[in-house]
Amino acid sequence: MSSFEDRERAFEAKFAHDEEMNFKAVARRNKLLGLWAAGLLGKTEAEAAAYASAVIKADFEEAGHEDVVRKVAADLGDLATPDVIRAKMDALLVEAKAQLLTEIR
Repeated sequence: MSSFEDRERAFEAKFAHDEEMNFKAVARRNKLLGLWAAGLLGKTEAEAAAYASAVIKADFEEAGHEDVVRKVAADLGDLATPDVIRAKMDALLVEAKAQLLTEIR
């Protein structure tokens, strides 16, 4: 095996790992967003967990994250605007990535 093939396999492995971590971070962000929204809606712990799962599933409707924004905005109504939800998603993505990094260590 050549050095070039070794490097190519290493890059492919790194890409696959990075994509997997990004997928996990987005799913974790959506769970955290669902828990945040459930808190605003006054849901119980069990209801909040179910709602967070529904938010995670909403992300599979289309590419991007606007499907999640639409779902949460519709559910929250006047409690939060889509811009507030997007800002919360940005903040929660940072938190989700930090949580994943601490779990790996």
